Amino acid sequence: MNQSRIAKTLARTAIVSWRDQPTQYDIEALRANLERVGLVIRVRWVIVATLAMFSVVAALVYGSSVAFDQLVRNMTIPVIALLFVLMYNGFYKITLRKAGNVAFLNQGQLIFDIIVTTVLVYYSGGVYSWFSSMYLLFILEGAFILPKRHHVWLLVCASAFFYGLVLGAEYWGWIPHVAMPFVDNALFSNSTYVLVRYLWKVTLYAGTGMIGMLMMKRIHAREQELRESSFVDETTGLYNRQYFHRVLNAEADRARRDRGSLGLILADIYQFGEFNRVFGMEVGDEILSAIADEIKDVLHEGRTEDGYEVNVACRVGGEELAIIVPEAFRHNDDADQAQDHVRALAERVRERVENFRLRGLGVTLSLGVAVAPDNGESASCLLDAADNALYAASEAGGNQVAVAWEIDAEGLEGRV
Repeated sequence: MNQSRIAKTLARTAIVSWRDQPTQYDIEALRANLERVGLVIRVRWVIVATLAMFSVVAALVYGSSVAFDQLVRNMTIPVIALLFVLMYNGFYKITLRKAGNVAFLNQGQLIFDIIVTTVLVYYSGGVYSWFSSMYLLFILEGAFILPKRHHVWLLVCASAFFYGLVLGAEYWGWIPHVAMPFVDNALFSNSTYVLVRYLWKVTLYAGTGMIGMLMMKRIHAREQELRESSFVDETTGLYNRQYFHRVLNAEADRARRDRGSLGLILADIYQFGEFNRVFGMEVGDEILSAIADEIKDVLHEGRTEDGYEVNVACRVGGEELAIIVPEAFRHNDDADQAQDHVRALAERVRERVENFRLRGLGVTLSLGVAVAPDNGESASCLLDAADNALYAASEAGGNQVAVAWEIDAEGLEGRV
């Protein structure tokens, strides 16, 4: 049990989607991550090209003022580091589409950047190296592509640690100081200078991380606003009809391909037209929004321990709601268990709405349930089966759950 839990934790840490076959949401999250990381790769090519140009120009300038053998000694390691960056950045670009869902690949390439920068810092003078400013670039990259704020702070800490390691190792004599032209090479042993220089750099790293995270927070918020304006119903906060059909088609194709199960629940607020006529559309919209919140709570409570189950609630009409249940029963191929799982979810939703009150007012739901492949493999067939079951529940008086597999041949009667 402990080993299984540890394995799940590692999987969640390492992989954006730990499904063998990702859902539509996994794919969309992965696509956004790939686009962002792809942009960072292109930016890194620009950085590498800029460093290469600087190295050539700097070598020509140094070559006119220092001995050739000293020039070779000072430039050898930076050139090797630059070639290493070219190699792993090329490898990263090639493997991105194959392994782009591995979250720690992003952290890995940033750690490589920091290590390479640390090598450049040491071989270009240590405490007064110009290359120490490159840490700022990679902290900004981290703020752009890393998913959580504490990941960025870890990157800030890593930059401060590696830079401090070079300064401390030189100061205490653990590694020899690399002499550079045009500077006072005794400063590395001046404790006051080393400490003040280090504190200034750490301040810059922390400030860069904070600015980057604040900027990305606003960008993420704007992205969320755009996503919600495209796919989210304004009144209920649930996904809209367009998104419902998009996801249902994708999940039906995946269930058919993998020979898996897919549940669909359609819900209708019983006699909601009469409710709106008596109490007004404004109160009706408040009821709709409150019911949507209740459904969200039920779906959140129903998540499995590892967070695997991702059910999707949508508003598909005026008072018509829907819940898509991907992989209704993933641990076993038993169709009965898949049906029981989706029916139980529908019952929980019905009970929650039945007991809900707003301003002393309440409504009830009629719900129809269908499960693929027993009630149809295509999205349209599954939708027709759930709609027939919903009709049966409404005809039976509402506040009921009717299931497609128990409806008779005419599709007008159901058992609950």
